[in-house]
Amino acid sequence: MVKLKKYNQFFKLFVIFITSTLILSCSKSNYQLTKIEGKRIPIVAAGAENKMIDNYVAPYREHIDADLSAVLAYNPETLDKNKGKWQSTLGNLMADVTLKAGEKVFQMREKKSISICILNSGGIRSILPKGNVTARTAFEIMPFENSLVVIALKGEQIQELVDYFIATKKSHPLSGLTFTIAKDSAAKNLLVQGKPLDNNAIYYVATNDYLANGGDNMNFFKKGIEKYDLDYKLRNILIDYFKEVDTIPVINDIRITEE
Repeated sequence: MVKLKKYNQFFKLFVIFITSTLILSCSKSNYQLTKIEGKRIPIVAAGAENKMIDNYVAPYREHIDADLSAVLAYNPETLDKNKGKWQSTLGNLMADVTLKAGEKVFQMREKKSISICILNSGGIRSILPKGNVTARTAFEIMPFENSLVVIALKGEQIQELVDYFIATKKSHPLSGLTFTIAKDSAAKNLLVQGKPLDNNAIYYVATNDYLANGGDNMNFFKKGIEKYDLDYKLRNILIDYFKEVDTIPVINDIRITEE
């Protein structure tokens, strides 16, 4: 009887041990990240090519290269955004072309006219060199996927636009708007399409989607009354323009003057 009691006690202990082990083994383990390691793996030309893949891609590459290299127009003089204090020949071209292309689409869709176009100088990433102009040229000048947007602004916001222009002291592409910078850096003689600025009027301003959302601190666009996305990439506007003309004009008209 004593031996049986001892056996029962031993058996209970054994069952408790097995049960505890099973419970612990089934419980979730809490893992913590203690270290992250990384290393740079250089991408090099040597040994990187796969002949089969290269042969498959080659026809497409050649087709794209042919499209990008096709001559669309001729440029008689190098246009550079950096040549000019308040405006440049390249900026003038970009703004004029964008306003004209946007006007066609906007009139067709909304039956309204675009009065002003402003872009950002930083969005122009290359010169327009003298010589043959191709689609590749447009990609070099406008590598970003920015689309054309039209914002309805009151005359007060147009004044803010001009104040921003003067404060940044950059040759942002500008079309449809002229003004004079006084000696105290204030703007005067503001003309929109040749007519004095009316603070109570509504003006439709063409720009890109980045600036339309307040990019480059153009916060006056955030006060817009209406916003229209024309779904027309600025780069495609350039390409379409190059296809339309034979020779690129050099636009030197004065839009901003100083006293």
